[in-house]
Amino acid sequence: MDKFMDSPWFLRLTALALALFLFFSVRADQEKSSLANAGDSMDIIGDVPVEVYYDNENLVVTGVPETVNMTIKGPATIVQKTKLLKDFTLKVDLRSMPMGSHTVQIQTENISDKIKVELDPATIEVNIEEKVTQSFRVDPEMNDKLLADDYELAKMEVDPSTIEVTGAKSVVDSINFVKVSVTGDNGINKSFEQKGRVRVLDRDLNKLNVSIEPEEVTVKVHVEAYHKEVPISVKQKGKTKEGVTVNSLTTDEEMVTLYGPRKTVDAIDQLNVDVDVSELSGSGKQSIELPKPKGILKMSVDKINVNIDVKVSSEGEKEKADDDKEDDQASLPTSEGSTNSDVTTEEPSFNEQEPTAITKKTREFTGINIGIQGLDKSLTGNIVKPSDGVAAVTVTGEEKIIDALTESDVIVFADAKRVNHVGDHVLPVFVQVPPDVHYEVNFKDITVMVEHA
Repeated sequence: MDKFMDSPWFLRLTALALALFLFFSVRADQEKSSLANAGDSMDIIGDVPVEVYYDNENLVVTGVPETVNMTIKGPATIVQKTKLLKDFTLKVDLRSMPMGSHTVQIQTENISDKIKVELDPATIEVNIEEKVTQSFRVDPEMNDKLLADDYELAKMEVDPSTIEVTGAKSVVDSINFVKVSVTGDNGINKSFEQKGRVRVLDRDLNKLNVSIEPEEVTVKVHVEAYHKEVPISVKQKGKTKEGVTVNSLTTDEEMVTLYGPRKTVDAIDQLNVDVDVSELSGSGKQSIELPKPKGILKMSVDKINVNIDVKVSSEGEKEKADDDKEDDQASLPTSEGSTNSDVTTEEPSFNEQEPTAITKKTREFTGINIGIQGLDKSLTGNIVKPSDGVAAVTVTGEEKIIDALTESDVIVFADAKRVNHVGDHVLPVFVQVPPDVHYEVNFKDITVMVEHA
């Protein structure tokens, strides 16, 4: 046996056996490693939410995406389990960071260390700001083209009229518009209510990322038939009695609103009212029914009170006292020796006078500043058309009245009392002139840009 072991062939066989053992051992390890590598897998999990930790009572954080895409690599079984259960967390912890801008990484939590994770994006820019809350008035808006012909928007009311906006201070400071839009079908001819969502916008009409309370409001839309307010012009009719002079005729109502088709209403600049002065014998007040122009459906008032101020001379007072006797005295025979001073053969002098001819005159006033009346104190208006904000008015009347007129006697204004929201508004133009003066203005309406005061 010892002789065999000492044989060279024994040594050769032993070496061969060891070589074969080592060869198969290494090959087994390589095959095992290849099998392990063959079991790796990769998958993508989309729209994974990102949690943010910070002082949300006093601060606002911007720049953190709501979701990110996540790529995972590792053993197939672990990858499939991770994607199915989604029991991991992606987070950004900002609780220890001061206000300002920061570059931070999105962190993973509760995920297997055998998984390799790639996030898109993995690094983000965040901004930490002070949280503020501010009240804003909601402005309603509606396209006038939705209205039926010969109807117009009287006013819009919002309930509640103000909302609370909460957000980052820089964002809240950039708010320029808080609006709610009213929509509907064409041909609107009656008032209605509608709920709408509030929009908060910057100066470029970009929607801002803020919290709104409440997010929805109710808008009450008041629709009326087309109408326009025109001044009431009182004119004398007839001839006064001898000794009676009319000092003034004034009304309690200076304006009247006319309702009807647009063309008919727009053609009327003032409503003339005639007052019969032939029977006046003293000052007083008369109730006069307003004449309704042809085509007008209704007026805001049907009757007005006219205040009459007259001056009666001594001859007029005597005539008034003797009115009841004149007919009897005129029938008495005259005699040469009569001593009755109340009986005369002469006709009253005013019956012999010819009517005095009235000379008419026309005059033009240019550069009259246009005023805006009735606008809410919380709003301000600027005239954009005409750009110079002035008007030209041509007046016609009795020569002595026209000659006495000054620019201060001619008032041109636009009535804005029905305007309750910002934006461009087309308003009718009104002109006030003294009684017995007719006028023409070079345009019937103006465009006013209304903004918050």
